[in-house]
Amino acid sequence: MNNTKEREGALLPLNRILAGDCIERMRALPAESIDLIFADPPYNLQLKGDLHRPDNSRVDAVDDHWDRFDSFKAYDQFTRDWLSAARRLLKPNGAIWVIGSYHNVFRIGAELQDQGFWILNDVVWRKSNPMPNFRGKRFTNAHETLIWASKSEGGKYTFHYEALKALNDGVQMRSDWVLPLCTGHERLKDDAGDKAHPTQKPESLLHRVLVATTSPGDVVLDPFFGTGTTGAVARMLGRDFIGIEREEAYRTIAEKRIAKTRKFDREALETTGSKRAEPRVPFGQVVERGMLRPGEELYSLGNRHRAKVRADGTLVGNDVKGSIHQVGAHLEGAPSCNGWTYWHFRRDGKLVSIDVLRQQIRAEMEADQTGRHH
Repeated sequence: MNNTKEREGALLPLNRILAGDCIERMRALPAESIDLIFADPPYNLQLKGDLHRPDNSRVDAVDDHWDRFDSFKAYDQFTRDWLSAARRLLKPNGAIWVIGSYHNVFRIGAELQDQGFWILNDVVWRKSNPMPNFRGKRFTNAHETLIWASKSEGGKYTFHYEALKALNDGVQMRSDWVLPLCTGHERLKDDAGDKAHPTQKPESLLHRVLVATTSPGDVVLDPFFGTGTTGAVARMLGRDFIGIEREEAYRTIAEKRIAKTRKFDREALETTGSKRAEPRVPFGQVVERGMLRPGEELYSLGNRHRAKVRADGTLVGNDVKGSIHQVGAHLEGAPSCNGWTYWHFRRDGKLVSIDVLRQQIRAEMEADQTGRHH
């Protein structure tokens, strides 16, 4: 990772994880030096005792010491202090994302407004695979809320509208995002084989946030770094990051994770808009989910043509950029092209249709629909 670098006259510990209390660490950083802050603060779940499934097995819930506060007053003071420190760090046109649950997000939202932040959107992350409500006394809690706010009302914040539209197959991106929780290979484990962090966020969520509201070379600060999702995605997308984490175990895992993360090449990091396309599953979702990575090459059947995947779900070829359909049509000299059946990716020396990935996502959608109807 890079050492401390000079950025616009200020010394910043870029691409490093800082140990210690986030408030103290933020207060020691140069004012107005950060482009974007992504914060996943403690939820303050107020858990009373263990939670068990119907078979009496214990649920691995968030009960860590860092999520415990003596009172709402104590939590509010903590929120006031870290948001104040965060606001000092943001450039005049900087912005912040804060994610939370119903336990804390409303208290945070009020404090954001009290401190002069200007709320731009609240985004609902609907989990396609949420944990059930085992007691059956409330609705299944299937979403979290993200608040996106500029530093002040007049701030000229970054928003790549066309890139988000391209990521969604040419359709304007809405404020309700259906993305899965961390599962399988993405869920980090500790040496005992247990979840390394109880609230690890999926890379697809950070991919969308950073493509939407930062540009390559921007500095992204995460004051509650955990196991490093923000840093890993920032590194892939060519952004600089600063992480702050007081728990040594999380820092160790995050360091190893980010060391293994490669940065996409410059061409893959470029983002543009695309015209409206019709498939029900956006190709951008394949990229967000990590099924294909920016910079990975796609091939036409017979290997006559190839193109490279970009971070916003578009492709770039020798002399053309656009959606999977547009690039295929251009290369074939045809009026139209079904990019899903035209393009293939290479696995184990064989060419595999990208439509396999679309069918996988569709199967998950159908399973989700079926589960919600039962």
